[in-house]
Amino acid sequence: MSVFAISLLHYDFMRRALIAAVLIGVSAPAVGIFLVQRRLALIGDGLGHIAVTGVALGLVLDRAPVPIALVTAVIGAVAVELIRARGEQSAEIALAILFYGGIGGGVVLVSQAPSGARSLNQYLFGSISTTTSGDLGTFAILAAVVLCVSIGLGSALFSVSNDDEFARASGLPVMRLNLLLAALSAFTVVVSMRVVGVLLVSALMVIPVAAAQLVSRSFRMTYVVAIGIGLLVSLSGVVISYYADTPSGGTIVLLAISVFALLLIAKNVGRLLR
Repeated sequence: MSVFAISLLHYDFMRRALIAAVLIGVSAPAVGIFLVQRRLALIGDGLGHIAVTGVALGLVLDRAPVPIALVTAVIGAVAVELIRARGEQSAEIALAILFYGGIGGGVVLVSQAPSGARSLNQYLFGSISTTTSGDLGTFAILAAVVLCVSIGLGSALFSVSNDDEFARASGLPVMRLNLLLAALSAFTVVVSMRVVGVLLVSALMVIPVAAAQLVSRSFRMTYVVAIGIGLLVSLSGVVISYYADTPSGGTIVLLAISVFALLLIAKNVGRLLR
């Protein structure tokens, strides 16, 4: 183990930060791959907006924001799926109102909180060094649920994400699976709050998957490679942000984009050399 790694592990907050990075690095792509398959890559961004209201409500009530944000995000995710399932032209407008209403409500509520906007910023943009042991326990449970469901029901979720009409004809409970995926997305948003922030969570759910698709030839391989990339950029981003004194969320996202760009360049160069 390097001297740098040893020095990091001397601090309790960095040990918690690294564990949180592992949890989000694994769980975000595990859900994101199904969202990308359904062409709902930005749904995590919308759920993040809704979760802001939950965070602000927790700050106003002087309660732990994470559990309240979780409940709010799950309710919002279910509402989003029900609205989307209607398939009407007005559904897109309804979703936009729901998303922006979430962040608007959060901004108004947090103005009444004793700690004010400063605490909200930790959830908007990520502040992994402030992750508490209680947060870590909640994140670990949510991440375990996400992984178990995405692996155990992976085939069914893939079928629904790829072609819901075929899945319905095959006898799969399409609506229940869609609601389950919506709930998993909400879990992932809450897990990601401390790491990358709710405004950047969608990036960590989508970019590792997009990068993995450049080098993978099957859904299963894409799943594994995406998780590997998510884990790599999350851990590396935390370490780099510690020594460079940069925000962990932005650092992680920029690393993910860099990996995507490098793989894209390598793929195009490989084509030219053939």
